[in-house]
Amino acid sequence: MIFLSKSEKDTRKIAGNLATKIIKSPTSPRLVGLRRASVVTLEGELGAGKTTFVKGFAKALGIKAKIKSPTFNLMKEYKIPRNSISHIPYPIFLVHLDCYRVRDHRDLAILDLKSIFNSPDSIVLIEWPERISKILPKKIIRVHIDHIDKNKRKIRISKPK
Repeated sequence: MIFLSKSEKDTRKIAGNLATKIIKSPTSPRLVGLRRASVVTLEGELGAGKTTFVKGFAKALGIKAKIKSPTFNLMKEYKIPRNSISHIPYPIFLVHLDCYRVRDHRDLAILDLKSIFNSPDSIVLIEWPERISKILPKKIIRVHIDHIDKNKRKIRISKPK
């Protein structure tokens, strides 16, 4: 699917719609008993709007924390409030990972990403996923954001096959 965003507000809304679809989908991994996280990769050049997308995604899930890109601490985890996921019988977390400063997946060994990817209690958003492509799960949602001009972005969302 391709969307045209004319503002940061549009980008956040597109992200929020994706978050809602993931959390409420009847085929969501955690609802059909699969043991893995929902993984969303965010691709695009610096300033394309990846972190803005994460902010909209988190807000749609009811997360009140101020979202900043975890460029220096690499990963942040936010608990999704129960009122957003009342149909899921256990806590769910949004994991935000920024791989801009890493060379490859070995730089993240301490985070044990494979365990996070295999956990049904997480939705994982990854900025700069190409740096850890060797360890990404096969079934991911890809979001690619392209600059069109100062405010406009083309957002392409590819769902897993």
